Amino acid sequence: MSNRWAVQDAKARFSELLDTVLADGPQIVTKRGVETAVLLPIDQWRRLEGMAKPNLKELLLAPEARTEELTPPRRQQRHRTPPVVE
Repeated sequence: MSNRWAVQDAKARFSELLDTVLADGPQIVTKRGVETAVLLPIDQWRRLEGMAKPNLKELLLAPEARTEELTPPRRQQRHRTPPVVE
């Protein structure tokens, strides 16, 4: 079978789609003939997700500073109104 599934077939035969993913690898789901999504085994997903994030060693050895990934974003601070002195 092909590795492309129309969305209505994927919905109607989801269990078969899932079995095919586990046996044959990633499967593409199309909507109105346009490739829309990919279903892949969880181990492949985790490997891809891990490759997308730099680890600490890569961050420290990078030639450019990449501190935006090391520090959390700052919150907006509220300023108090000063007391009125008469």
